[in-house]
Amino acid sequence: MPWFERPLLTVVRHEYAAAMRFAEDDASELMPAPPAAPCQLYVHVPFCEVLCPFCSFHRVRFNAAKTQRYFDALRREINVYHDAGFRFHDVYVGGGTPTVDVDQLIETLAAVRARSPVRSISVETNPNHLQPELMQRLRDAGVTRLSVGVQSFDDGLLSGMDRLEKYGNAAQIRQRLAAAQGIFPTLNVDMIFNLPRQTMAMLEHDLDEVLALGVDQVSFYPLMTAPSARHAMQKSMGLADPRLRHPMYECILGRMLPTYRAASAWCFSRNEGMFDEYIIEQDDYVGVGSGAFSYVGGAMTSTTFSLQHYCRRIESGHNGVTQRRSLSLKERMRYDFLVRLFGGVLARDYIERRWGKAFVLRMAPELLAMRLLGATRHDADAIRLTRRGMYCWMLMMAEFFNAVNDVRERMREHVRQELESWNEEEHDVAGVPLSAISRGRATGRVA
Repeated sequence: MPWFERPLLTVVRHEYAAAMRFAEDDASELMPAPPAAPCQLYVHVPFCEVLCPFCSFHRVRFNAAKTQRYFDALRREINVYHDAGFRFHDVYVGGGTPTVDVDQLIETLAAVRARSPVRSISVETNPNHLQPELMQRLRDAGVTRLSVGVQSFDDGLLSGMDRLEKYGNAAQIRQRLAAAQGIFPTLNVDMIFNLPRQTMAMLEHDLDEVLALGVDQVSFYPLMTAPSARHAMQKSMGLADPRLRHPMYECILGRMLPTYRAASAWCFSRNEGMFDEYIIEQDDYVGVGSGAFSYVGGAMTSTTFSLQHYCRRIESGHNGVTQRRSLSLKERMRYDFLVRLFGGVLARDYIERRWGKAFVLRMAPELLAMRLLGATRHDADAIRLTRRGMYCWMLMMAEFFNAVNDVRERMREHVRQELESWNEEEHDVAGVPLSAISRGRATGRVA
């Protein structure tokens, strides 16, 4: 483990815990003012065929009989934002597995395209959905990037993650990915490293597979889990060894960079113009659907994690927001610093245009610390990440999303009875008192 890793993570965790806490806001029903330019839209579809033990996202087991109302509400919420003056250039659909109901997904994408100047649409899926007819329909619906959750090409690891039986073995996944190439402008493969039981040899094999496939884009994520997900994964796979994180990351860089360029600290693309969903080019983004986050006008909000409460709110004419956190000027600068540099470059003209001279003054401690650490290089036109900086930012972004996972876990605990009942297909969704949903304060960390 590098000498700087432990102190860096200690500082980062403290900052996130101190600075980013959601609380109920009496004004949460108010629609924020739309930005002057179109922004990014995130659409959350929480349904999955298999609830993987490592996953900390907001998801429930797919049940076709229970999804129609949710998708109807999702499209209504999108129209609520359009009616308020929001417009969207880029759309990202995540989950869950958005393609579990392709008819509803396509109808939802059409609702956005009907009212916004959409230029790109990214959709997440799993290997078992790489079927010719489904992919053709998605392409016709305007999807420009399909992101496939593979995680690993090791059958033993796939079995431990409860993915082997449902999503296919390594040979089947490889065959499906090969057939999917060329259908979309960008085919992305999501991988995970530093999994429990994963060895360097297993990682090298995963790298051999993705390089042999030659897909457009590969995202290698470090394992990021909330406490409950770590507990579930420990039962089936054990615990990850944090000492392997740095050598594994260096191995990934060494193998990927000769052929791919780094679109971010963990995303590698063959061509210019391919984006990483975690790099937000616009200053604002809107999240719709249960358990989605937004960042508009310097405030971060979260929609309700209760699917019932979400549908009721939308059906009564509101958006889904129930929690709000207004960021201070320094917190907004720090957020920009983190997210923009994650892509490798923070342009000085962007800093000047957005923050002026105040940025250098207020961010002086962070700028100096990262420069002394050897994580950044200060050029005339931009601040750039060094190779060491790529590892630092990978760690920082992992902690960023671990903080989000902590919030998800706490918010889901408020509606645990409902979510557990939803996952039991033979039962109807349990009734959850609105007081337990809308009045429970979330005091977890958020980023």
